[in-house]
Amino acid sequence: MTRIFHIIGTQFGALHNCKVVMSNDDGNSPTTSLLTLLNVSAAKYTKRKRENEEPSPYLKLNKRRSLDRNKVTFSHEDRENSVSFGLADGEKASAKIDEEDEDKADNAPDQEDAQDPYESHFGAKSSILTDSARESTDKRSWTSTSSSRGKLWSVLESLPIGSSKPEQSSKLPILERLKKPFKEQQAKHTANDTELQNDILSVLSTYSDFYYTQTSLDTITRVREAISLHALNHVTKKRRRILKNNERLVHASKASVPLPEDVQDQGFTRPSVLILLPFRSSALKWLDTLTSHTPSPSYQVENRARFRNEFDLPEGAVDKLATAEPGMYPRDHVETFKGNMDDSFRVGIKLTRKSVRLFSEFYGSDIILASPLGLRLSIEKQKNADFLSSIELLIFDQMDVVTMQNWEHVEFAMSNLNKLPKESHDTDFSRIKPWYLDGQYVENLQMPSILLSAYETPETRSLYNHSLKNVAGKMRTVRLWAPVQVPEDLEQNFVQFDCSSIKDEPDKRFTYFMTQMFPAIMKSAVQSANTVIFIPSYFDFIRVRNHLRKQGVSFTVLSEDSSNQDISRARQAFFTGKKSFLLVTERFHFYRRYKIRGIRNLVFYGPPDHPQFYTEFLSYPFLDEDVEPSDMTCRVLYSKFDWLRLERIAGTKGATRLIKQNGT
Repeated sequence: MTRIFHIIGTQFGALHNCKVVMSNDDGNSPTTSLLTLLNVSAAKYTKRKRENEEPSPYLKLNKRRSLDRNKVTFSHEDRENSVSFGLADGEKASAKIDEEDEDKADNAPDQEDAQDPYESHFGAKSSILTDSARESTDKRSWTSTSSSRGKLWSVLESLPIGSSKPEQSSKLPILERLKKPFKEQQAKHTANDTELQNDILSVLSTYSDFYYTQTSLDTITRVREAISLHALNHVTKKRRRILKNNERLVHASKASVPLPEDVQDQGFTRPSVLILLPFRSSALKWLDTLTSHTPSPSYQVENRARFRNEFDLPEGAVDKLATAEPGMYPRDHVETFKGNMDDSFRVGIKLTRKSVRLFSEFYGSDIILASPLGLRLSIEKQKNADFLSSIELLIFDQMDVVTMQNWEHVEFAMSNLNKLPKESHDTDFSRIKPWYLDGQYVENLQMPSILLSAYETPETRSLYNHSLKNVAGKMRTVRLWAPVQVPEDLEQNFVQFDCSSIKDEPDKRFTYFMTQMFPAIMKSAVQSANTVIFIPSYFDFIRVRNHLRKQGVSFTVLSEDSSNQDISRARQAFFTGKKSFLLVTERFHFYRRYKIRGIRNLVFYGPPDHPQFYTEFLSYPFLDEDVEPSDMTCRVLYSKFDWLRLERIAGTKGATRLIKQNGT
């Protein structure tokens, strides 16, 4: 709370007649309620200028303010009217609702009523932000139930203890002008795709967290269409509410009647939707998906040419993946890496009634497209994350891909979401929703998150379990995995080591491998040559590599640090038998996807995250002539903490048996 007072003080000077009440409802820790912050700021309202019209009066509270709103006096100035969303130093019109934003709301019926999920979740008087819900999320006390939900199949839904289940809208609360182009798109889809989109939108209408763990190459485009429609609908409803309140305030001032009090409709800054993505090519796909709901000529997309120039491949460049012969690379590899693979970017998008403006200033944007790395660089450069102080919707796509980058960037970005801003940014505090000022949103209690991944990893599950605190609850899809297909008659040997603590797991794995498994391999004349050791973690790779060097083992490596020349030499040395062992990291295979010849023995230091990598390595020995399954050996080292990875390889039932075989 001290920071809030500091922010307000820097903009408005000393606070007059500001009353703070300290309550101690639970008998333990006091809570602070700010009663008059909503009455201390100058209110700036918008009236669109038209030809031959006098500019509308600009209303400004005098420095001396009364606690009684009916007795507040105003001074009038003839100047352009604006609404403060938050401005950085040096920015001007980017945060104003100008002619492009329109000064009047849509003529469509007012859908932002008390029954609209948007109003119940993000309204000034949020009905879901109860004390019991807050307490339950703080203690991570959830009531979880399993159910089947249409094309989402099995889901696990968690609600804070004491909270009621949010009602799902049978009629999706999408604004008509956005729904029309979406329905036109759905008319071209299959019935299954349409049903999947409707099921997703039905879940999103509750504004609960949604963790979709089974995206596929066949459905991901349809999933993005539904989610982008939800994001646009959210931003549009927020803008409509602000514009309608602007009209009400202007009309009240002209009629010389008391100003309405229920005009709290904003956050500290304007950006309300954050979309995290791994590559520039991903951002290009999302832009195309977003603008598919805003078709021309009704909408204009400004700076689209510049966006394509910066986020697509350079002019004249040849995409080797897109032009490769069919079958040369797996389909998932082509879809992930074709296009611009740069992983450092951030761009703001401003939405108005008639246009989509790309490359807008962050503090004048509604949506931010960014990679975790790009977001971190921007925060560290500006030395604050104020533009993330009022994010109301987080969308995180291709989480499985981001885990192959640097997950620390994700943790850094999440730690900077919805923090109290360090500066005021010309914020109009009379328009800020009360729960922002009370510090409740700082805890991410109302920020819905949409997480998309092809499969789960410990990092993504931890993010879902520990970082999401939405009082509306959360839902994740549950998938039952079947065993992967492997060559017939190929024997797979799964070796479990005991470990009771996840903190000790890396050390226990290394010790078991070096004292039990590797010595047995070296004693075998067959297994001590033509052997690939697949290591998922780069840190484990460094540890194993250094130890083998000390022992004088004949080996070579393929890692994400390997140059093209290093790769060529390593593959040749292994294939010709000059090197007996080849150490391969999972990230190397993820980014390169080379087919390796000369393999007769496979040792998985740990199960790979991507189940397809397992089947691919088991297929590589058959690239050589006259190789039979009986000529191969396969060992997989695992512990109970490898459950998510093991499940995708051995299947849900098979993994359960493997985990329980030693009584763990």
